[in-house]
Amino acid sequence: MGVATAPSGAATESGRTGHDRAHWLRVARETADDLATDAVAREQAGKVPFDEVSRLRESGLLTLLVPAELRGGGADWPTAYAVVRDIAAADGAIGQLLGCHYFLSWSACLFTEPSPAARLQQKSAMEQWCWGGGFARQELPLTLNETATGFVLDGRQSYATGVLVADRLAVRAVRADTGEPLAVVVDPARRGVGIDSDAHTFGQRLAAGGSVEFDRAPVAADDILGSLAVDEEVLSPLAALASPIGRLLSVQLRLGMAEGVLAEAREYSRAGHSRRHPAWPVGSPQDPQVLTLYGELTVLTRSASALADEAREAVHGGLARGEDLTYDEYVEISVLVAMAEAASSRAVEESTARALDIIGPRSASSQLGFDRFWRNARTHTLHEPVAHRLRDVGDYFLNGAHPPFVPPV
Repeated sequence: MGVATAPSGAATESGRTGHDRAHWLRVARETADDLATDAVAREQAGKVPFDEVSRLRESGLLTLLVPAELRGGGADWPTAYAVVRDIAAADGAIGQLLGCHYFLSWSACLFTEPSPAARLQQKSAMEQWCWGGGFARQELPLTLNETATGFVLDGRQSYATGVLVADRLAVRAVRADTGEPLAVVVDPARRGVGIDSDAHTFGQRLAAGGSVEFDRAPVAADDILGSLAVDEEVLSPLAALASPIGRLLSVQLRLGMAEGVLAEAREYSRAGHSRRHPAWPVGSPQDPQVLTLYGELTVLTRSASALADEAREAVHGGLARGEDLTYDEYVEISVLVAMAEAASSRAVEESTARALDIIGPRSASSQLGFDRFWRNARTHTLHEPVAHRLRDVGDYFLNGAHPPFVPPV
């Protein structure tokens, strides 16, 4: 299918040398172009995205954030954000799948000690794992019980990204004896783990979402990454940075979808189709209404992008501070990301809805597939409502209140 491939044996070759940012951005662009060629047909078929994950695996993108010395891609978070945005512009569901994988596969770096985190990352890179699951709170939490031989996990995790194709699951579980919330890694092939394809969403259908049932699923002590408690005595500012890191992936996903629909609408307009004036090619200077709409959406998306760039630099700076990061600095980063979430949410909802107005009645044609952008964007924003983030920003601005630690959905 013309997939962008890394050198043969990507997990070993790139692990020895690493690659620079330009390489990974080129690979992402080529992979996105490959995904775009059959995006409409794949989305309409709605099959579990095993083939798409294979494309990501062959390109080397699954190991992007693993350090080069651990046989990974050796890239940083700014590069990962750019990759997710490029992929999302071509296929929002696969962008979500990849972003979730990055966050979960990297989370051990914040929640556990360096040595076990390195071992987990190295194994993930060598075996090219794809990760799924999530750390969001649930009304009925998963419970972790200690036994004579280790731990067992029970409960049901409702809709989570990537679980239908995951080689490893990372989930939030509450320890039964202490009530402490923990980040836990589970092999979905183990006994006691059942995965249901019960999402049936009208959008993001290729994000491999589903539910997971745990029935005394065995969990080794080494598979417990660390605490997700919000107590400042337990959760360090660096570990708390997991929240804005993951939420900024959502921002990049939204911006990618907004840019993707505008790019496709522009190509359609340049082809000379017009719904109002057959003599006026859409997108030409003779059609002021369409030009105005393109202008509004471009300004909206570029403004959100600028705010996302500021938030990205803040996150990158927080990671560079490491253990020296303070809670006040973490709060500033978290609020910046919340602002970017609000701006990107508006940008993607406006762009994916109003792009249909640009195309006109033909945008209702399933053959064109413009509706997938709106359905994907709306499904994602329903799972990640922006009202809470706006409230956090307002409370911080007015009262100086610290936003809560909220693991991304």
